[in-house]
Amino acid sequence: MVKKTFFKTLVAVSFSAALESVLFFSGCGSSLFTTSAHASSVLTSLIQQQGFADIVSQVKPAVVAVQVKSNKKKEEWFFSNFFSAPGMEQLPDQHPLKRFFKEFYDLDKPKNKFSPHSNRLRPIAFGSGFFISSDGYIVTNDHVISEGTSYSVVLDDGTELNAKLIGKDPKTDLAVLKVNDKRKFSYVDFGDDSKLRVGDWVVAIGNPFGLGGTVTAGIVSARGRDIGTSSYDDFIQIDAAVNRGNSGGPTFDLNGKVVGVNTAIFTPSGGNVGIAFAIPAATAKQVVQQLIEKGSVQRGWLGVQIQPVTKEISDSIGLKEAKGALITDPLKGPASKAGIKAGDVIITLNDEKINDSRDLAKRIANIRPGETVTLGIWRSGKEDSIKVKLASMPESEGKKEGSKYSTERGDSDETLEDYGLIVAPSDDGLGLVVTDVDSDSDAADKGIRPGDVIVTVNNKPVKKASDITDTIKNAQKLGRKAILLQVRTNEQNRFVALPIFKK
Repeated sequence: MVKKTFFKTLVAVSFSAALESVLFFSGCGSSLFTTSAHASSVLTSLIQQQGFADIVSQVKPAVVAVQVKSNKKKEEWFFSNFFSAPGMEQLPDQHPLKRFFKEFYDLDKPKNKFSPHSNRLRPIAFGSGFFISSDGYIVTNDHVISEGTSYSVVLDDGTELNAKLIGKDPKTDLAVLKVNDKRKFSYVDFGDDSKLRVGDWVVAIGNPFGLGGTVTAGIVSARGRDIGTSSYDDFIQIDAAVNRGNSGGPTFDLNGKVVGVNTAIFTPSGGNVGIAFAIPAATAKQVVQQLIEKGSVQRGWLGVQIQPVTKEISDSIGLKEAKGALITDPLKGPASKAGIKAGDVIITLNDEKINDSRDLAKRIANIRPGETVTLGIWRSGKEDSIKVKLASMPESEGKKEGSKYSTERGDSDETLEDYGLIVAPSDDGLGLVVTDVDSDSDAADKGIRPGDVIVTVNNKPVKKASDITDTIKNAQKLGRKAILLQVRTNEQNRFVALPIFKK
């Protein structure tokens, strides 16, 4: 949900001529920083350090600039916006940034009036990467290379070598390139990011704006960040200066180990503001290994649509803690075959507690297809367990159809005045169609709209308004504070908890 505050933008940090996807977030409040005698002594000790030169000299030769080309024609308007940015025209012609733009986009040449039919390779993206083996395997971001047909890397000494794409994984935004050369390359190892603490120093090296070998330093600002890019978000937030072109570059700890792969920045203007995100080394190491061995990543698939368990939802179903993953729709897959139903809450996986829906998605994905897992579930007010044999995650899901239900008012409409809803039986008899919603109601605040279908209330099917009111009365007898509605929107199921109205 987009909050009603000022917006900032999250962008991938590779240079690209293509339109980059953006997500919007609300601004964050400031916090009060206090000091003590102990904190002052620690700060003094840090100031007396000799810097990061020893670490940089050790790892910098393993970091490369990644150049991506394609024979597909790219629109230049996206770049033009950057070129016309304030201050850009004042740069001297020989400035590295201006040379980079001119070399890659030929903006100083007249527009071609003819449609290009040649297969000439054109530069389309610029990012970073790093060697993880002496025989030439390189880690970078998927969004850096995804549109390319030809790849090359520039080493720390300026040598340019052609590279081959070994594999990519859009779900984690990781990719592996391979350079075939007789030489032995300097490389770096993945470290243990689980030991990384908020406040620890980190060093980022990359290729921002085509300026290869750029070194910046900062601290770990936060762990486990979910920025809404996928179900597997678990980013390390750092305040080292990371800009466009840093994508795919490494973040090092003070032991010279890779603890993260830089992938995105949070910014109001497209430049660095001290909020960057890196893929944890543990995730990268696991994904990269599969990409090298198989060219793709195999993930366990449960076959369910899930959502978080809020406090209101836990109250409505009698669950003590607002934890676990609520099943909104068991798809045609392993879970439905094993007996998992919509409305079940998965609270444990192999006897380990599930914190939320994101936690379940990540842990299932880390289990190999074909393995059998034991799920602890909460159903109808009590615990149960079900064994499920995981399948392989499909490449993509089908598109959802639009709503097929009419929102026109009719004689069969019934009003649930206390909840701001007017409903009518659906044509197929499977639920109640919402024909109108009071804009000042809890239902409207929860996102219920005309055309939605209420399928169940507290996991009981409903066909008329009295089914809802009867369920509410039973919930009140059990001391529940809310009811749980299963709502279908454009063939997509979700659960909504509505507070019980007290007269």
